[in-house]
Amino acid sequence: MQLKDQAAIVTGGASGLGAATARRLAAGGAKVAVCDLNATLAETLAAEIGGVAVACDVSDAASAEAAIGAASKAHGPARILVNCAGIGVAKRVVGRDGPMALSDFDRVIKVNLIGSFNMLRLAAAEMAKLEPLSSGERGVVISTASVAAYDGQIGQSAYSASKGGIVAMTLPIARELAQFGIRVLTIAPGLFLTPLLGGLPQEAQDSLAAAIPFPHRLGQPEEFASLALHMIDNPYLNGEVVRLDAALRMAPK
Repeated sequence: MQLKDQAAIVTGGASGLGAATARRLAAGGAKVAVCDLNATLAETLAAEIGGVAVACDVSDAASAEAAIGAASKAHGPARILVNCAGIGVAKRVVGRDGPMALSDFDRVIKVNLIGSFNMLRLAAAEMAKLEPLSSGERGVVISTASVAAYDGQIGQSAYSASKGGIVAMTLPIARELAQFGIRVLTIAPGLFLTPLLGGLPQEAQDSLAAAIPFPHRLGQPEEFASLALHMIDNPYLNGEVVRLDAALRMAPK
C-alpha cells in the first residue's frame, strides 16, 4: 500500500516506538492521527508532523470509539492502524508481600491486549466499508507484541501474557479479515531505546545491550518504524509476527 494521502492512526503515538512510526508515516505522505493518553505530548508531535492529536484510552470502549471518530473526521477513515500503546509492570506472582494484586495483572491485560483488540476491531470495521485499492487492499493493521511473548523473564507474567495474546490473535484475525482485503500483522520487538530504557543509567543500558548478539546495542525506534513501513508497503505480508530483536533470547532474569 502506498502511503501518500492515506489516513493513518498510531496509538501510543506521542513517544517511543509510536512517535518514530508516526514521523515516518507523515514523512511518507500519510495523514497521521497521533492517539495517546498524554494529550499534551500528542499535540506536540502532531504539530511537528502536520497531523492531528487525539486523546485516547485504548482500553476503554467509549474512548476508543471517540478517537476513531475524531481521526476519521479529520482525515477520513483510516486505512492504516499501528498499535503501539502499552504498559509494562514487573512483579512476581508471589513476592515478599504475598501474591501479586489481581488488579496489576488485569491492568496490563486491559491496556496491552484488550486495548490492541479494541482499536483493531473499530478500525477494521471502518476499513471494511472502504473501496478497495488497485491492489485489492482496504487496510493494514500492525500491532506491537514483544519477545517477552516467547521468552518472558521472571516478573513478566502479566506483560508476557498480554503480548502473547497479541501474537496468538494475529493469524485468526488475519484469516477473518482477509475477505475484506485487510492485512493483520504484528511486530515483536526486543530491547529498544524507548523513554523507559532511555531513563536508565548508561551503565544499566550497556548491561542490557551486552546480551544482544548483533548489532551489539539497543534497538532504535526508527528501526521499528522502518519495519512497520515495510509491512504496509509489502502486500504479501499477512498474518505474520516478526521478531525485531537482533537475535536476542531473554534469560530467565
